[in-house]
Amino acid sequence: MTTSSSERGVSLGMPQLPAPGYPDDVRARLESDAREIVARYPDSRSALLPLLHLVQAEEGHVTRTGMQFCADVLELTTAEVTAVATFYTMYRRKPSGDYQVGVCTNTLCAVMGGDAIFEELQEHLGVGNGETTGDGKVTLEHIECNAACDYAPVVMVNWEFFDNQTPASAKRLVDDLREGRAVEPTRGARLCTFKETARILAGFPDERPGAVEESGSAGPASLMGLRLARGETAPARVVHPREGGPHEEPRDRAVHEPSPAEHLSSHDAPQESSASDPAHPAGPVAEEGE
Repeated sequence: MTTSSSERGVSLGMPQLPAPGYPDDVRARLESDAREIVARYPDSRSALLPLLHLVQAEEGHVTRTGMQFCADVLELTTAEVTAVATFYTMYRRKPSGDYQVGVCTNTLCAVMGGDAIFEELQEHLGVGNGETTGDGKVTLEHIECNAACDYAPVVMVNWEFFDNQTPASAKRLVDDLREGRAVEPTRGARLCTFKETARILAGFPDERPGAVEESGSAGPASLMGLRLARGETAPARVVHPREGGPHEEPRDRAVHEPSPAEHLSSHDAPQESSASDPAHPAGPVAEEGE
């Protein structure tokens, strides 16, 4: 018995119709913003990345209409625009939530508990990778390196950092996002929606009062190498010396108590991140060769 192409899910129909245009008022507003973006570059083609962020800020993801708009503004083909929009993972290709929650599952974050965090968030939220909760609040995804290995495991929300996470702290984080409670990242300005984030990434100023001042700088762990290079005294070791046992206190050194500036987030994990995987605690547990 044979099956038809339609029964096999194969489409042999007409090519997809051209994308619909934006309403006149929306297009006029976007064209004004686009002119400002294009004027920043000696070659207009270089404006494609921020223009994709601009159209993403309009609808929450990069639509066919948005790509057609970018092509029209820059006098490119839609194929050229699509090639770029599909290459970079920061551009969403389907509707997504107000908060993009990305769990790093690259090597260091994974072994420190990132895999456990991602698995528990999927179960807790009832969604898979790249899927959005029914209330439209949270889109969950696993992502590659967040360039924050010194704070592993790391979760990002709309590209703001939440460091040293555990499954418990990550679940509390997404619950607060869904309930509309105040959420403060470990580093950076307070959260805004994904659409607002996209507009900032397009190169427009963050107009929220005080947001720029909140952005801060690198955290203490990130600056440790610089401080050592300058000859500054290092704080107590995070990992015990190899020649000592796991219970030996650092010698000739005061215990380092974190300052409030080292834990700015209301959602930092309440304990060492290794607790997210109790079977694999951080630090050596025996001498080499034993």
